[in-house]
Amino acid sequence: MFIQTEDTPNPLALKFLPGRAVMGEGTADFTGRDAAGRSPLARRLFDVDGVEGVFLGADFVSVTRSEAADWQLMKPAILGVIMEHFIAGRPVIEGAGETADESFAEDDAAVVGQIKELLDTRVRPAVAQDGGDIVFRSYRGGIVSLVMQGACQGCPSSTMTLKMGIENLLKHYIPEVVEVRPVL
Repeated sequence: MFIQTEDTPNPLALKFLPGRAVMGEGTADFTGRDAAGRSPLARRLFDVDGVEGVFLGADFVSVTRSEAADWQLMKPAILGVIMEHFIAGRPVIEGAGETADESFAEDDAAVVGQIKELLDTRVRPAVAQDGGDIVFRSYRGGIVSLVMQGACQGCPSSTMTLKMGIENLLKHYIPEVVEVRPVL
């Protein structure tokens, strides 16, 4: 098994591509050891000293390290965990996933549908290339709230991506959108 790695715009995150599906459907974001309970792979990755976050995408695993940690020391251990996990045929996720809390007025359902469609078709694929994901949380009074996950969470360029990229895209196609805000 050959696992490729890719840098991400976030210097604290690295994207690992095992050459096979990671998540059959959806994504999973684990921001600490305690949150990784339902993922045997994430639990094992958090055993590697310096790992602070694990994000599971369709065909990749993004790992976020602490600022004090060093990729030179961590990378071989992470590659070993991922390789051993897939070769052993263990599940990536156990049990049902949690559903995201969304908030919007019933009258805004059509606008929210358009927002989600644009996010799914135009934004999420690009964000996945950088080792992350973006999730809709709410729409109220023209303000769209989104959650950045994986390598995008805490990335120095995430604010620019939200404001200059996603906000401009949504405003262009959906006149009701006046602002995009991150959920922290």
